[in-house]
Amino acid sequence: MRALDRKLLRDLVHLKSQLAAVALVLASGIAIFVTLRSAHAYLVATQEAYYRDYRFAQVFVHVKRAPRAVGATLRAIPGVAAAETRIVTDVILDVPGLDEPATGRLVSIPTGRRPLLNDLHLRRGRFPSRDRPSEVLVSEAFARANRLDPGSALGAVIEGRWQRLQVVGVALSPEYVYEIRGEGEVFPDNRGFGVLWMGEEALATAFGLSGAWNDASLTLTPGAVPGEVLDQLDRLLARYGGLGAYTREDQISNRFLTDEITETQATSVIVPTIFLAVSAFLLHIVMSRLVATQRDQLAVLKAFGYGNLAVGRHYLELALAPVLTGTVPGVLAGLWLASALARVYARFYQFPALAYRSHPGIVAAALAIAAGSALLGAVDAVRRAVALPPAEAMRPEAPARFRRGLAERLGLGRFLSPSARLVVRNVERRPVKSLLGVGGIALAVAVVVSGLFVFDAVDVLKEVQFGEVEREDLTVVFTAPRPVAARHALAHLPGVLRVEPFRAVPVRLRAGPRSHRTSLLGLSPGAELRRVVDVRGRARQPLPGGLLLTDTLAGMLGVAPGGTVTVEVLEGERPVREVPVGGVVSEMLGLGAYMDSASLHRLLREGETLSGAYLAVDRAQAPRLYTLLKRLPGISGVGLRQAVIEGFERTISESFSQSLWIVVGFACLIAFGVVYNAARISLSERGRELASLRVLGFSRGEVAVLLLGEQALLTLAALPVGALIGYGLAALITLRSDSELFRLPLIVRQATYVSAFLVVTGAALLSGFLVRRRLDRLDLVEVLKTRE
Repeated sequence: MRALDRKLLRDLVHLKSQLAAVALVLASGIAIFVTLRSAHAYLVATQEAYYRDYRFAQVFVHVKRAPRAVGATLRAIPGVAAAETRIVTDVILDVPGLDEPATGRLVSIPTGRRPLLNDLHLRRGRFPSRDRPSEVLVSEAFARANRLDPGSALGAVIEGRWQRLQVVGVALSPEYVYEIRGEGEVFPDNRGFGVLWMGEEALATAFGLSGAWNDASLTLTPGAVPGEVLDQLDRLLARYGGLGAYTREDQISNRFLTDEITETQATSVIVPTIFLAVSAFLLHIVMSRLVATQRDQLAVLKAFGYGNLAVGRHYLELALAPVLTGTVPGVLAGLWLASALARVYARFYQFPALAYRSHPGIVAAALAIAAGSALLGAVDAVRRAVALPPAEAMRPEAPARFRRGLAERLGLGRFLSPSARLVVRNVERRPVKSLLGVGGIALAVAVVVSGLFVFDAVDVLKEVQFGEVEREDLTVVFTAPRPVAARHALAHLPGVLRVEPFRAVPVRLRAGPRSHRTSLLGLSPGAELRRVVDVRGRARQPLPGGLLLTDTLAGMLGVAPGGTVTVEVLEGERPVREVPVGGVVSEMLGLGAYMDSASLHRLLREGETLSGAYLAVDRAQAPRLYTLLKRLPGISGVGLRQAVIEGFERTISESFSQSLWIVVGFACLIAFGVVYNAARISLSERGRELASLRVLGFSRGEVAVLLLGEQALLTLAALPVGALIGYGLAALITLRSDSELFRLPLIVRQATYVSAFLVVTGAALLSGFLVRRRLDRLDLVEVLKTRE
């Protein structure tokens, strides 16, 4: 074995605890990187394969009613590769075992063949038969939530008549990977909403659409310009009540899935970067301290002919030791966590293939990044070792020039005990070392704060959304706009305490070259059940005659209060109006556009008309009301606020919380690694000094106070700094989560700071206990030996 190899082994044994702490942090960073990048790769690969194999459409359009012959015209549009027409409509369902009414989306499928686009993956059972019009397939999420199997029966109100539907199979569709009702919803209610596929002839007969269709899906040829195809579709279908064509990017299920993929991609870069940066920081401190204490050894090595290349390689090998130690557990933990996260995704995103496969490229990238962070942390120390001339290295370092510190100049020393004065004096006289220690501990605090912050943001979102915005018990949606008499009919239903009607109309908002397709919601003045509330909990009312837009939507359109937006109504007579922007509101969910109901009626040139209503319900009479709503004609959907809350909590607890606790758990490991390493390095640097104090008569406890008191002082100084850095990281997370569907408020509660402080303090106490044990076993004779 070469001399340098023997020295490397001795150094590894001597620095085993410090290097183990670095390896622990490095393993955490590798595990987080492998977990998040693998989850991202899993989602991307599964999405691409699913969309390709089951021919997910690229363009969608819904109309009121169009003749079947128009379908051939769609296929003739330049840029259209394939087009398939169908019938899509929502109905009220009576599900066995479910007290409240559910909403079912009936989608027609061709009889006797598979769909050309948006093909179905049959989980179990069979497809509906031509001669049995009541047979349906149900979506897997809906079937699982309501325990439906082939042979189960459902009741449905179809065109005012109650019908019995027979479940013959369970299926999946690329159109409903994330199964929610539509715009305005974020979290799935799989018990209250499901998709049902029915034979085309049977569904057309039931809804009086024989020889007609109301929905179409298209794919485009390579090189086709989507905007041009959409314009042609809108012009062609306007006479048939077209609601505006849109691309796959705006399809609700795909948009949620794509946003999740984008978020995992960003998180898989930001979070591991923080962890690996901390490991590089720790390794820099360890290696710098090692080079400083091995000056005499460096001089001997160079005097005996070892060149700069050999010396530099020796210290780089030492720096890579934590990489080799932390890589295997980090990769294994990352792969295990990625597999667990993939199972969580599989419960919310309905994919036909649930198998998770590891990606060797991700593991190789993790190893390369870990090695790069180690080299980054060691490069400065290695540079100084290589650049140190032998003659200079033979001489001991010049003693530090000590002077009176700030505490002594201010006269604070007289208020401190001798031990406390020594602690303060040592911190003041080594400002760079002290700042590095504060910085490392502050990073640990910041990582914990930024991890726990998301829980605060989600709690605030829940409080505002379900305590201030959505305060209704029930939402009723009509199949078509109804006159004001419908409001009085709802008010006379059993258990209904309050009725607040709303008018919702599909529109396209334009401002210069920018446009966005959304729903314009007309609210009654003084509404209490459904309100517009900003992130601070302040209620906002649309100004008469003006639009109230969410800030994200206003930013997409490039407008501000006082500006003007062109509103193109996509139903009825399809009027086009110039409407001023009366205000902007910061909402956390969706892209809302609001008007007061009277102004919306004037814009549409109609009387008081209702699209639906929000209801406050007496809980004691709710079962009776649900029974009536299940058989009531003219209603296409019923939404329960409590079901939405349960869906929110289930999604957060099962997906959001698990991934966040992984990050927070690793952040706690970082906190321990940083604090323990700082204490161990301080012990190594001051071993001779502390041993001298023991010889002079100081007790073990008094010596421990000098060492651990310094670490306690640095930890206390790092807490507020870490809180500020953590707030900055929380702001960065908020910016990254700012999507069209979901936005987190920048709110960090005091309990989060307290929790982060307790975590780091606990890590400091545990580190202090371990260092105190080592200090008690200090060999005074060995430490006091004069260096040769």
